[in-house]
Amino acid sequence: METTKAYKLRCTLTFGDIYGQVLIWMVVIFVSLAAGLALMGSSKPIFALVGVGMILVLSLPFLLFAFTTTLLNHVSLESAPQVETPA
Repeated sequence: METTKAYKLRCTLTFGDIYGQVLIWMVVIFVSLAAGLALMGSSKPIFALVGVGMILVLSLPFLLFAFTTTLLNHVSLESAPQVETPA
């Protein structure tokens, strides 16, 4: 009889693991929107839109990197019980 080595993929990620990252990014969004609203009253409101857009576009890759690295840190490959197959 042959024995085959089986593996199972296990993810232990919970919402609590990414909760801080979500909160920090929400703070970044609200601060950029507040800065945009503050600049709206100036003589050139296009600077407000460009500023908010730049903050959001530049912060998004960091957020995605944090999410993916957190996810990969919580994924594990475990060996499953051995299964015997008849020859």
